[in-house]
Amino acid sequence: MTPVTRVKCSSAALAAALLLGLAAPAASAHAPGRSPARDGHRIPFTAATVTDHADGTSTVAWTAPGARTVTVRSEGRTVARGGASGSVTVPTGAAADRHWFDLVPDRGTPLRLADRLIRLQGTVNFRDAGGYRTRDGQWVRMGEVYRSDALDRLTDADLAKLRRLGVRTVLDLRMESERAAAPDRVPAGATHVVADVLAGSGTFTAMPESPAEAEAMMVEGNRFMVGGATAKAAYATVLDEIADGDGVLFHCTAGKDRTGWAEAALLTALGVPEETVMADYLASGTYRAAADEAVLSHLPPDRAAVYKPLLDVRPQYLNASFDRVGEEFGSFRAYLRKGVDLDAHELRTLQRRLLVG
Repeated sequence: MTPVTRVKCSSAALAAALLLGLAAPAASAHAPGRSPARDGHRIPFTAATVTDHADGTSTVAWTAPGARTVTVRSEGRTVARGGASGSVTVPTGAAADRHWFDLVPDRGTPLRLADRLIRLQGTVNFRDAGGYRTRDGQWVRMGEVYRSDALDRLTDADLAKLRRLGVRTVLDLRMESERAAAPDRVPAGATHVVADVLAGSGTFTAMPESPAEAEAMMVEGNRFMVGGATAKAAYATVLDEIADGDGVLFHCTAGKDRTGWAEAALLTALGVPEETVMADYLASGTYRAAADEAVLSHLPPDRAAVYKPLLDVRPQYLNASFDRVGEEFGSFRAYLRKGVDLDAHELRTLQRRLLVG
C-alpha cells in the first residue's frame, strides 16, 4: 500500500505558498490522482490568486510558464494584459457579492478565480474550498463548495448573499450541545444536514489543565476525526453531498478542525498536494487571528495559555489526522474507500465535478 507521510513545511514556506497561489510541486504518492490532461487542453497557470482589498480594489497575480501573454477580464471587459507572469491591482468597488476574474492565456485553457475569502458580517472564516492547483495541473473549481465557522450570527444580508451564491445544502459538523446553544441560520430554501463528527468522542468533555494537555487533546481529537465511527459517518455524508450536487457548505464552530479535516480530505481526494492542503488548513489562523485574540485577551494569563492550543491551528494537529489514515488504512485511497465509503466510481464523479483543465 502507498504510505501516508507527514506534511513538513516551514512557516515561511507556507506563507510563500499562500501568496504565490499554492503552486503544485512534483507528483506525490500520498493521494489518489488523475491521469494528466493533454497539454493542448491544460490550464497553463502554475500559480494564480485574487485578493480583494478594503479600498475597493483587487489584486490578480499569476504565473503561466509557456504562455506569451495573459489577458485579465472581469465582467466581460479586459482590465489588464501581461506576460507569462504578472500582478495587477484594479478597481472593483464593493457592490458585487464576489469579484470574478478570467485569466485568459494566449494558449491553453482560461482560469476563472475570485478571492477565496467571502466576507460576511456574521463569520470570520467563510471561504471557497476551490481555487487550488492539483499535482497534474488541473484546478479545483471555485463557486461550488464552501467552508465556514459558525452560522448562528449570520445577518439577513448575509443569508441573502449566500442564497445569491447558490448555497443549497448546509452540513453542520457540530455536536448537539453546540447546535442547541447556537442554532444555524441558513439561506431560504437550503437543506440543513446534521453530520456530527464528535458525537462518539469523549475528547472534548472537560477543559484541559495545562497547555500540554490542551495540545494532546487537539491531537487526539484530530485522530478521532479519521478513526472514530461517528466521524467516518459524518465525513462520508460530507463527501457524498459534495459529489451529488453543487452549492454545498460545511462548517463547525471555528471552521478550523472538523471543517479543516473535511477540507483536507476533499482536497487530497482531488489530487491537491500535501503542502497546499497544509497551507489551506493553517490559513484559518490568519483569518481567525483577531477573533482568537479577543477571546484570549479576556482570560487571565495562565488560563489563556491553556486555552490557546485549543484555538490554534498547528501542523501537528492535521498531521495527526494523516498519521491515523496511515495507521488504520495504509493509504489515503483506502481511507476513502473503507473509511468514508467513497469508491473509485464516486471518486471519479467527484473529480469530474470539481476539477477543471
